[in-house]
Amino acid sequence: MKKILLAAIVVLTGASVLTSCKKTSPTESQKVESTELIRTSQSWDGVELPDYFQGRPELVAVKYVFPVGQKLGWHHHPVMNYGVLVQGELTIIGQDGKTKVVHEGEPVVEMVGTIHHGENRGTKPVILYMFYLSQKGMPLAVQHPEIPVD
Repeated sequence: MKKILLAAIVVLTGASVLTSCKKTSPTESQKVESTELIRTSQSWDGVELPDYFQGRPELVAVKYVFPVGQKLGWHHHPVMNYGVLVQGELTIIGQDGKTKVVHEGEPVVEMVGTIHHGENRGTKPVILYMFYLSQKGMPLAVQHPEIPVD
């Protein structure tokens, strides 16, 4: 009787091991998903982006966190940049008065060479990932402290 019980345990254990080692095909939830967020040659205000620089590029990725109520100073970007807002709501204001509100999950293509600033007018911190197409030694932004932020 002990031999039969031992044999049954060995068979069940072996079946369990073989079942757990069995290769399974990925389910729909396990597959890589790709969603294009934006494809454009214009900044958010509708202005055409400049041509690429000549020479070796330098790609820069930056994570920004804007506390609630935070206002960035006026600045402009000498290089192309774009990003994705992963949390909160960011309001971008051009010096000409044009405004863009970027919501959680949305992409944004920044103005190049145009003075603007950003504000967190929302109720939670903004988390923004930006990607810059630059060259070594070039600033990502040029500040304009002479222009007061309201």
